[in-house]
Amino acid sequence: MSLDSAKKSAASTPSVFDPTCSSRHALELVASKWAMLIISALDEGPMRNAALMRKLGDVSQKMLTQTLKELERNGLVIRDDKQTVPPHVEYRLSAVGRSLSDTLVVLDRWAETHFGELDAARERYDAERRD
Repeated sequence: MSLDSAKKSAASTPSVFDPTCSSRHALELVASKWAMLIISALDEGPMRNAALMRKLGDVSQKMLTQTLKELERNGLVIRDDKQTVPPHVEYRLSAVGRSLSDTLVVLDRWAETHFGELDAARERYDAERRD
């Protein structure tokens, strides 16, 4: 392989460390707290807006709508408008959204398992800085 073709091959290989690679946008999208929680909630099956709000607890309607639109725009969530009166809209994961959800479940369990250690470390750190 020539040096030029090696450079082209390296340049075309996706890398989150390459500031020009779209994989960075993917990380930015899914690293949002609300996106992660919405995807995890929808892993349980299709949900309406109000059910998602109840499940998430403290999300504002504006943030929920904004995040759902961004997830839909990027192909992670499918919006299903039943075309009824009153309006009935459900959201569900696309195939790629389900694949992401499988990954997020591991992160969710990690957070639920280790939050106490993180809380204790933060308290120790803050106490040391006050002294």
